[in-house]
Amino acid sequence: MIKLATTFLVSALLLSCKRQNEAAPAPAPAEPESAMPPIDATNIVSIASHSPDHTTLVAALRAADYVTGVANPGPLTVFAPTNAAFALLPAGTVQTLLLPANVGQLRHVLQHHVIPSVYTTTELHDGQVLGMVDGTNVTVHVRDGHTMVNDANIVTSIRASNGIVHVIDHVLVPTEAH
Repeated sequence: MIKLATTFLVSALLLSCKRQNEAAPAPAPAEPESAMPPIDATNIVSIASHSPDHTTLVAALRAADYVTGVANPGPLTVFAPTNAAFALLPAGTVQTLLLPANVGQLRHVLQHHVIPSVYTTTELHDGQVLGMVDGTNVTVHVRDGHTMVNDANIVTSIRASNGIVHVIDHVLVPTEAH
């Protein structure tokens, strides 16, 4: 089940890469679902490999061996951190996670960014606790019209063929043991 859900994560995260180039870099209120781009059926691996805003995420997905199963239908909600989000982690964190010896921990972090169902921004409410694929939880906060997951702002939301992607400005770091 976790492998299947993680495959969904890869699909949705990689679909978000192309659309991130079109989004404003600063946190802003999430777009209403009616204003979101339509489903994008472009090759997921091709989108990811051409996105300058998600190269760290793509490297992590490759290191975790999660790029091969990108055709699953979902439904999923994925929180996709940008390169800038990864840069906010303590120095050396990303490099350490990308080491082959740490693949289990890397997979845990990646799985902490996916929910095996769809939640649009209008379905997220302040104080809501969401169960992630890795078995841990995140909490939704709504402040001044901005939706956050833990400390990460949802910058934009993109409908995908297998669910929805919420591009975020911080990496969701699991706090509970896996």
